[in-house]
Amino acid sequence: MRRFRGFLSTTLAFVVFEVCLVCCDITDGNAEHLKREHSLMKPYQGVGSSPSSQWDFWGSTLVTGSYVRLTPDERSKQGSIWNTVPCYLKDWEMHVQFKVHGSGKKNLHGDGIAIWYTKDRLHPGPVFGNQDQFLGLAIFLDTFRNDLHGMDRSFPYISAMVNNGSVSYDHGKDGRSSELGGCSAEIRNREHDTYLAIRYSKGRLTVMVDVDDKNEWKECIDIGGVRLPTGYFFGASAATGDLSDNHDIISMKLYQLMVEHTPEEENLDWTKIEPSVSLLKSPKDNIDDPTGNFRGTPLTGWKVFLLLLCALLGIVVCACGGSRRFPEETGEEQEVLLRRERRRLLRSELFPDDRSSTFNVNFFLKIVQMFISSKHCVGGEF
Repeated sequence: MRRFRGFLSTTLAFVVFEVCLVCCDITDGNAEHLKREHSLMKPYQGVGSSPSSQWDFWGSTLVTGSYVRLTPDERSKQGSIWNTVPCYLKDWEMHVQFKVHGSGKKNLHGDGIAIWYTKDRLHPGPVFGNQDQFLGLAIFLDTFRNDLHGMDRSFPYISAMVNNGSVSYDHGKDGRSSELGGCSAEIRNREHDTYLAIRYSKGRLTVMVDVDDKNEWKECIDIGGVRLPTGYFFGASAATGDLSDNHDIISMKLYQLMVEHTPEEENLDWTKIEPSVSLLKSPKDNIDDPTGNFRGTPLTGWKVFLLLLCALLGIVVCACGGSRRFPEETGEEQEVLLRRERRRLLRSELFPDDRSSTFNVNFFLKIVQMFISSKHCVGGEF
């Protein structure tokens, strides 16, 4: 039994380490890695049309001392703001603080904001104020439902699209045919700050949101096999139609991620890479997915962790269950039912929301601490 406890303690330590890796996936915003030439922050110095400006804007965009308003709460407006310095970082993370608000009631507002990393900039068009058939990456914060048949998801809806210049964004279907993944998020008329994080590192695109005033990131999109070149421009745009909203950018902060690459990757000319995504299924397969998430991506960090957790719980249950077979014990069927009930209660504590598979890390760490401090399994419990 002591050998088993030693093995189990080692396994638990490994699982806790995995929890830390998953929870710390998004950078905490280390100022040492902040790239100011690609960041937009108050008081918005270096914004304008002068040759020394690092950000340029177009359309209805209004720059104030507190925010950059891409569109006012008026009909048929378009505006954008773009970094004038091309980005040559291979691995990066963009944090966007934004605010969408207006006088329109539920479902009577639009259209939304788009965050861009594209080859061309300041090209107005029909896609949230920017051109269609673009080259690069777009993250759409869509606040208005155009597809009345797509009632399997709620709006506002955040989605991602990678384009090599040959695909058109389908407004009528809310971009479903080209969507890589997405999630619903209540981003409009919030009384607190709302944030979006976009990470690109070693071919993986991750989008996180912090819109519930909990000071924690929630995963929205995680897609592998993404190829993006260097030398593109960051920007943000917004548009209104018959319905409107104020679309404000408070800040855009770009961080460099310190990632090691193979010699082959280092010698590659990253400016020549064509934007693409290697998927197991076509993006249009999302159409029948009620969750709006892509159903063919590689295992993410938290999915691997859940598999390890299930395996660990199985080992614990089998080991402790085996140690229960003593001559004086009776009522074996009742004990089996009790163990099943305990496992059900444990799962309900670890995963309080089955639909989103949200993992209760704090409760799990308490269980780990209690088990390590205990001297032996009692009655099949741990």
